[in-house]
Amino acid sequence: MQAFPAIENVHQNQILHLSTCPAKIDDALAERAEKLAKSLIEKLDFVGTLAIEMFVVGDDLIINELAPRPHNSGHLTLDAFNVSQFEQHIRAVCGLPLIKPELLKPAVMVNLLGQHLDYTLVAWQTPEFSQGKLHLYGKKEMKRDRKIGHLTFLGDDMKKLDMRVSKFVEPFSN
Repeated sequence: MQAFPAIENVHQNQILHLSTCPAKIDDALAERAEKLAKSLIEKLDFVGTLAIEMFVVGDDLIINELAPRPHNSGHLTLDAFNVSQFEQHIRAVCGLPLIKPELLKPAVMVNLLGQHLDYTLVAWQTPEFSQGKLHLYGKKEMKRDRKIGHLTFLGDDMKKLDMRVSKFVEPFSN
């Protein structure tokens, strides 16, 4: 069994907006979350990728949702890790050895919705945002509030990374 480190999610209008890794939580809480996740996986005798959404409530961790598959919040693993959740899933279900996930660079993933596509394609061509890793899902129809892709920003300095992402998503709220 291998675990990716905790990923912190921000939702807007009940839709995943941003995912950040590493999560901005202390090491002790991250260790408790991983221990809880591994215990659950063992009890379920689960094989494959299991995304486990947890909430921090006071000092408690509350499991909110289980997704028995690669999950949108883990798409940043494509660019930020030495192994993606997709490859790890295939390895698990095929009985191949799992790879210990290693974060290559801190990352923030921006979920792209149908209404964000035109802006994203223009902004992504500017020097400030062109280093973002763009992934479009090939949806035939661009609908408002439908996930159509994601853009992952990598960096060594979380403060600068957060500032770049904030500037990129600023027009989303207009």
